[in-house]
Amino acid sequence: MSYNELDINKTYVVTGAAGFIGYFLSKRLLEQGCKVIGFDNLNDYYDANLKYARLENLKPFKKFTFIKGDLSDNDVITKIFVEYKPNVVINLAAQAGVRYSIENPDVYIQSNIIGFYNILEACRHNPVDHLVYASSSSVYGSNKKVPFEETDFVDHPVSLYAATKKSNELMAYTYSHLYNIPTTGLRFFTVYGPMGRPDMAYFGFTDKYFKGESIRIFNNGDFEHDLYRDFTYIDDIVEGIVRLLNNSPEKTGEVTAHRVYNIGNNKPEKLMTFIGALENALSNALGRAVEFDKIYEPIKPGDVPATYASTDKLQEAVGFKPEISIEVGLQKFIDWYVKYYKVK
Repeated sequence: MSYNELDINKTYVVTGAAGFIGYFLSKRLLEQGCKVIGFDNLNDYYDANLKYARLENLKPFKKFTFIKGDLSDNDVITKIFVEYKPNVVINLAAQAGVRYSIENPDVYIQSNIIGFYNILEACRHNPVDHLVYASSSSVYGSNKKVPFEETDFVDHPVSLYAATKKSNELMAYTYSHLYNIPTTGLRFFTVYGPMGRPDMAYFGFTDKYFKGESIRIFNNGDFEHDLYRDFTYIDDIVEGIVRLLNNSPEKTGEVTAHRVYNIGNNKPEKLMTFIGALENALSNALGRAVEFDKIYEPIKPGDVPATYASTDKLQEAVGFKPEISIEVGLQKFIDWYVKYYKVK
């Protein structure tokens, strides 16, 4: 079986199935004939209508079952594992957002710590072939060495969100070690694309343009020493996850069956290059020249000049190499945005 072929006789549980990555992964699995149990609490961290729209697109698939619930509800999680007996679990449900974690710490502990503990316990008592879970590039904190590598020191998270993700990696390692659960953690870098998260900068910039508002850019207006960031298109991310699903760690008594991979682009773009590509995509979609009204502000405390992933480890394991350029990816996003929001 090749990396991107899936065993359609297996049952896949995808938590966060109404989320951005969870939706596209579920869709890919269903298109390949897999049975998918989608789980989500449909919270209002961002516009819930977008989550319902994603679910509507999954409903036509006969092998899709959706369950609304919360990861922190252990009874619900246990019932899913007992009833559906999943072979593969992809835990993408989490409370996201670095700044939001400062204002609402409770929800991060409930979802990201207690919720993930419930998933691990369920995998312990109902053995699975593979548990894949979402970590985050935020675990690298204010590391200045780039590209970020999986072997880098990650003991200084600079937000509660990052701390919960680092905790997930430690918890997964421990459960994998004690109970031989084949486990893979994915440190996601910035993921973008159609039906994406409205709290992400590219989405927010587009919103502001259509509202006639200025966008704020935190780089001092210093184009020569601009910030570099790693942007990965959603289809590339899903391809990477699918390849890993067939590549679980070996279940052995001697070696801990736990791994962590960066999943990103390894091709950082200047922030201003990314904004320029977004302007061009808007120009193409609207048939007229588009330029954002920009306000330049000082770099925020804690922001590092460059964040991007070394993806050598993932490429070596499953041949993962992102292919979609920001020009193509942002055009796909803008074309979707204009249609979805019926922009004139």
